[in-house]
Amino acid sequence: MNDSPGWATPGSSPSDGEGSPGTQPPAGGSGSDSKWSAEQPPPGQWSSPTPGHTPPNPQQPPAPQPGAGWGSYGTGPQNGGPNGWGAHTQAVKPGVIPLRPLGLGEILDGAVSTMRKHWRAVLPITLIVAVVVQLTSVLTQKYLFADLVVDASGSGTGKEELESFGSMIGVSALDGFIQLVGSIVATAMLTMIFSRAVLGHGSSIGAAWREARPQLLRLFGLTLLLGIGSAVLFGVLVLPGALAGQAALAILGGFAALGVILWLWIRFALASPALMLEQTTVRKALVRSSKLVKGSWWRIFGITLLTGIITTLLSALIVLPLTVMGALVFGGGLDGMADGTGATSWGYLISVGIGGVIALTITMPVQAGVTVLLYVDQRIRREALDLELARAAGIENYGTTTPPTGG
Repeated sequence: MNDSPGWATPGSSPSDGEGSPGTQPPAGGSGSDSKWSAEQPPPGQWSSPTPGHTPPNPQQPPAPQPGAGWGSYGTGPQNGGPNGWGAHTQAVKPGVIPLRPLGLGEILDGAVSTMRKHWRAVLPITLIVAVVVQLTSVLTQKYLFADLVVDASGSGTGKEELESFGSMIGVSALDGFIQLVGSIVATAMLTMIFSRAVLGHGSSIGAAWREARPQLLRLFGLTLLLGIGSAVLFGVLVLPGALAGQAALAILGGFAALGVILWLWIRFALASPALMLEQTTVRKALVRSSKLVKGSWWRIFGITLLTGIITTLLSALIVLPLTVMGALVFGGGLDGMADGTGATSWGYLISVGIGGVIALTITMPVQAGVTVLLYVDQRIRREALDLELARAAGIENYGTTTPPTGG
């Protein structure tokens, strides 16, 4: 066990159906949030609680208050979890989150706390990516979109309008590809920073890059696979009705496609941190995410949706005033925006770009952090990852306190 991201070797977790070397599988069923972990260290590094056993030089957790449970709140009996002897008490908190199952507020607070405590590593990454993305967007709109405006008067031929529309799609695809690459790099590096923040360890941009670089191509492949898979699924369910000229059938297929895509998207929501932190393959990361999300789909959906709403509103509060100011001051007002000249003026584009840089710099770490902490939370609930995290954080004898006896 060390303090490197991942905290466990790929494929050694109980959700993969394999125990680590020298361990026994859990006696209970699989997939339950309250089962004891099969992810235990090799013999000699950690001893499970046994009556009358006192480990050498123990560091006891805080004494429980009257009426409270015994120990910290985790997933196993040693932590007073659902199958333990007590209820929620103060948990060990070496980093930005306590080592127990997390609530919504704790996940959001952990993401924001990491930004605040480790801003020297977090903000430069997101700022650089945001500047590159917005600069590309500004130059694209200024020098390419300005020449690809479809003639609204109807004087152009259908072929010319089709070519212009195709060129516009190509430029948009190029712009989107650059944004995709930037977001993947930022997500990979931020994942490493958040993994260390959970342990209370700092990180640097160079260290985050070195740890993330080996998995970047796989993360890129994972992102493309999810995107292409969603597009193919949508086409399969919508095209039959569209080709048959049945609008109702096409609309019904569209709703069905959106539902299936949403379900799959949440089911694979934890694939990215699993890929990066467990140093695994794309296929294994998808399987890991599916098993970790199983039984908690609605909870993860709700937290992901709420995070998206919060970051969207925050972005709107930043971007919208600068967009309106740019349109009124530099874009010629409503007339300039209506005829398309204002939307390609330097003043307007720069105003919108500045707003986009600020918004991305702030919201990107929040979204990445929530995803990483959801992954950590699910592993604590299902695999008692708090034991591994405590050892990686240097907390000795965590979880070895003998439970109270008697009624």
